[in-house]
Amino acid sequence: MQSEIIVSGFGGQGALFAGQLLAYAGMDAGYHVTWIPSYGPEMRGGTAHCTTIISDDEIGSPLVRHPSAAIVMNAPSLDKYEPLIAPGGVLVVNTSLTARKPTRADITIVEVPANAIAEELGSAKLANMVLVGALLAAANFLSVEALEAALEAHLPPRHRKLIEANRQALRRGASIAATVRQRGVETLVMT
Repeated sequence: MQSEIIVSGFGGQGALFAGQLLAYAGMDAGYHVTWIPSYGPEMRGGTAHCTTIISDDEIGSPLVRHPSAAIVMNAPSLDKYEPLIAPGGVLVVNTSLTARKPTRADITIVEVPANAIAEELGSAKLANMVLVGALLAAANFLSVEALEAALEAHLPPRHRKLIEANRQALRRGASIAATVRQRGVETLVMT
C-alpha cells in the first residue's frame, strides 16, 4: 500500500497541518512516511500545499506527479490538482470555496461544504479536519482513530485545548462521507 496525498489551499487554512497530521498518524501506525510542505512568501492568503506519502514499503521518492488523493480547499487548488490525480484516486473538494464542479469521471469525488460545517462546529479553522475526515472515509488508508491518536500525541501544549474540536470535525467529515458512500453514490456530495 502506498497513498500519496496532496493537501492544498490558501495560507492560513491549515493545509500544512492537515498533511503533517496525516504523516504523524501514518508514522505512529508503523508506516513509512514523507511530508513536504510548500508555501508562498505571503503565508496567510498566499498558496500553501503539502505532499504526504504513507507506505508500508520504503518510499523511493517524496515527489509525486499523480497523487492517489487530494484535498483541495479552494478554487485555484481544484483547478491545479484535479487533472493530476491518478485514475481511481480520490478528490475531496471544499465546496464552500469552489464555484465549479469537478469534471473527472475516473476518480471518486467527495464534495464537502467544509467551511459551513466548521462554522456549525464553532470555528472556521476546523474546515481542514472536516476534509481530512471525509478523505479517510472515502480512501480507507488510515482510520479516524489513528488521526485522533496523532492529535493527542503530537499537538503542541499550547493547542491541546483544541483536541476535542478537531476530533469532532474529523468525525463529522468521516460520518458524512461514510453515510453517502453506503448509498452507493459515485460522486459523494456532502450536505
